[in-house]
Amino acid sequence: MGMMAEFKAFAMKGSVMDLAVGVIIGGAFGKIVDSLVGDVIMPVISAILGGRFDFTGLFVALGAVPEGTAMTLDALKKAGVPVFAYGSFITIVINFVILAFVIFMMVKMMNRWKQEPAPEAPAAPPAQEVLLGEIRDLLKNRAA
Repeated sequence: MGMMAEFKAFAMKGSVMDLAVGVIIGGAFGKIVDSLVGDVIMPVISAILGGRFDFTGLFVALGAVPEGTAMTLDALKKAGVPVFAYGSFITIVINFVILAFVIFMMVKMMNRWKQEPAPEAPAAPPAQEVLLGEIRDLLKNRAA
């Protein structure tokens, strides 16, 4: 079997195709979660905390800030100042927790859908078979 034939057999396996579809959908789903956090959850948190609050703006400059540089994360990074941007990390953690929860709920729902119905009790044997079994048992008891 040539290398191309082996590759084709590998690439066309169901698990490889499922993985490819999962990666594509996962990328799109990640964008949905980013929007959920940035456009829905963070504004609600900001309103609760009493003003515009954005975790990505939380940082600590770890070096000397050149004169005239604005104290914003983007300006400090452009100026080459080392920055401990813990707010970005908090935002990514929130994204992860939300994504993990949504995936958990999806898996839970899928498992509920996949549950097979309980097997039905076997049908009772016809009356003739029951009678024949009783006769057989009686004959065994007399012979013993």
